[in-house]
Amino acid sequence: MASFPIVRMRRTRQNEKLRGLVRETHLNVEQLIYPLFIAEGLKEPNEVASMPGIMQWPLEQLGREVERVAGLGIPAVLLFGLPEQKDEVGSEAYNPQGIIQQAIRRIKAATPDMLVITDVCLCEYTSHGHCGVIKNGSVQNDESLTLLAQMALTHAEAGADIVAPSDMMDGRVGAIRHTLDEHGLSGTPIMAYSAKFASGFYGPFREAAGSAPQFGDRRAYQMDPANAREALREIDLDIAEGADIVMVKPAMAYMDVIRRVRDRCDLPIAAYNVSGEYAMIKAAAHNGWIDERRIVMEVLTGIRRAGADMIITYFAPDVARWLKEE
Repeated sequence: MASFPIVRMRRTRQNEKLRGLVRETHLNVEQLIYPLFIAEGLKEPNEVASMPGIMQWPLEQLGREVERVAGLGIPAVLLFGLPEQKDEVGSEAYNPQGIIQQAIRRIKAATPDMLVITDVCLCEYTSHGHCGVIKNGSVQNDESLTLLAQMALTHAEAGADIVAPSDMMDGRVGAIRHTLDEHGLSGTPIMAYSAKFASGFYGPFREAAGSAPQFGDRRAYQMDPANAREALREIDLDIAEGADIVMVKPAMAYMDVIRRVRDRCDLPIAAYNVSGEYAMIKAAAHNGWIDERRIVMEVLTGIRRAGADMIITYFAPDVARWLKEE
C-alpha cells in the first residue's frame, strides 16, 4: 500500500474561514497613515499626473477631505506642504503662519480626533530643493538642525500630534527633542525617518511635493540602497536621541531591512509605501496586467509580515474600503 503523509499542510487551507483562523498576519485600517499634499494658492484640487487619484489640496477644501478620510476609519494623516514662496533657507517651513501650520489648525478644527503627523524637512521650502542649508554647493548638517528644530516646534505649537523628520541630517532627532522639551512640548512624539534610502522610487513624490533638487542629488545624506547594517546604526542613533517611532523608507524593496529592524528593537516601526511603488501598481492595473486590489493587499500584508506596525500608503482610502467589504 502506498505511503501517504501524516502531516498535510493543506488541511487548514480548504476554505476562507479556516484560512482566517490560522492567519498569522493581519492588516487593519488602524495601521494606516494617509499622506496629504497641501498647496498654497490653489483654488481647486490638482491631480498629480504620475499618481492617479492623488491630489494637491487647497487649504480651503482640506477639512472636507480629512472628514472623508476619517469617515473611512483611517486614524492618521501625514502632511506635506507646497508654499508659494521659496528661498535659500526655507523660511516658510518654520513660519508660524505657513501652509502646514495653517493646515494643522484647520484639520484639528474639522476633525479633532484625527492624528496629524507632519513631515519635517526643508526640501519643499528651499529654492534649491535640498533638505538643508547650502554652502559651497553642499548641504550643511549642523546649520540645518536649528531650522529643522524650529520647523518641528511651529508644527507642534500649531497642534501636530507627531512630528516626523525626514531630512536625514545627523543629530536632527536630538535637536528636535531638545527644542520641543525646552518649550514645554515633551509629550509630542517624534516619528523618525531613520532608515531613509536614496531611492529611485521617490520620483512621483517630487512632482507631487514640488521638491526635486535643482542640482545634484541627495545621496550625500540619504542612505545607500546597498546598506542594511548601516540602517541599523541609524536606527540605534535615533533611538538614543529620543525617537518614539522609527521608519524604513521605501518599503517594498527594503522588507529585509524592516525585518532586521524588527528583530533589533522594540519601538513601533513605520514603513512608507512610497510614490513610485504606488505609481507602478496603478500603471500595471490600468493596463489590465494585474488585479489592483489583490496586489495592494498582498504588498501591504507583506510589509506587515516583515515587521511594520504601521504603514504610510497612498492606497489607504482604498484599503479602508476593501477591509470593510471583507
